[in-house]
Amino acid sequence: MARTKRSRRSYGAGEWGRNRVRVFPDPKTGLFQVEWRENGRRLTRSLGHRDWVRAKKQADEFAAGFIDAPGGKKEAEPLTLERLFEIYGEEVTPTKRRPSRRRDGVVLAMFLKFFGRDRRPETLSQRDWDRFIRQRRAGTVGPSGKPVSDRTVEHDLTFLMAVLNWAARSRDEEGRLLLDRNPLKGLRKPVEKNPNRVVLTEEEYQALLGVSEQVDWRFHVALVLAHETGHRIGAICNLRWPDIDLEGETVRWRAEHEKTGYEHTTPLTDEAAAVLEEARRMNPGSDNGPVLPATVNPSECMGFPQARFLWKRAERLAGLEPKRGRGWHSLRRKFASDLMDLPLKVLCELGGWKAAKTVLRCYQQPDEAQLRQAIRSRRRPQPRA
Repeated sequence: MARTKRSRRSYGAGEWGRNRVRVFPDPKTGLFQVEWRENGRRLTRSLGHRDWVRAKKQADEFAAGFIDAPGGKKEAEPLTLERLFEIYGEEVTPTKRRPSRRRDGVVLAMFLKFFGRDRRPETLSQRDWDRFIRQRRAGTVGPSGKPVSDRTVEHDLTFLMAVLNWAARSRDEEGRLLLDRNPLKGLRKPVEKNPNRVVLTEEEYQALLGVSEQVDWRFHVALVLAHETGHRIGAICNLRWPDIDLEGETVRWRAEHEKTGYEHTTPLTDEAAAVLEEARRMNPGSDNGPVLPATVNPSECMGFPQARFLWKRAERLAGLEPKRGRGWHSLRRKFASDLMDLPLKVLCELGGWKAAKTVLRCYQQPDEAQLRQAIRSRRRPQPRA
């Protein structure tokens, strides 16, 4: 008579010496393994899932002989979009930075709702691609329910392509590719023809600087650091005092807080050093504390929502009319445009850009004065005598 035994770590079914089967989770992957003996040899293979109830049922079925022996070759279960996204979310998403992890969850849920949980990924086609673009633009697809720009649609489809490309390179425990190929490979994503890339003007910066200390000392420090270093506000908010060397006048930008994952050190200007000394006076906490502490919990770094709130408040105090695209990132574009005469390699190192083409395409924007000076400096042939 078959007997079963359950423990915290495994589940056994069958009789010792006859049809004993045991299932247990792999400590590395978490996928359930099945173990049995055949001709005196102990054999194991992966069940390919993490469902405890299903694993116990399979152990009982193996022991009772209701289905093929565990060592037999089995057909792989059809891969659905839900299962593919689940695997990606468990194995790839955790390796990303926190904002990217949050976005992964939102976008994966959006695609599941649009295509259907049981949809087979290999059946996706040009029609699905075009239908998503139309409905996403119109706002009938997506968490906000509002029309979005081609830039947003491009980001969504770039992520979908990344998941499918990953699946076409990844194998299951039996050595089979999750996808034989990316069914959407080669399809063109919409590209925004005139993206809204606002560059903060010098007049706007001076207006914000004039009211910055009225807003909050953290805003004043962040504003000057963003202007003087050209770095993203997320990296600035996450600075801690071990990253700052006031004596050597340098700042270290940690990889985990950089969008590109590029760790580097840049020099401080006199203006940047001065506001950092001011921050030290305003926040004489621990040597490992944040440069810009959060209001509620000073041991934590100020977050982007607070930085955005302070920016909006400063705009109102400075009398600046609301302008779409004018925000912390417009200071990064100002930095790149102000230093346009520098060699691109030097500028990339100062601002933390990994690719010069990104600076040329997205950040540097010559103003009218630069264009006029360039056209006046054009060499002209001398008239013949």
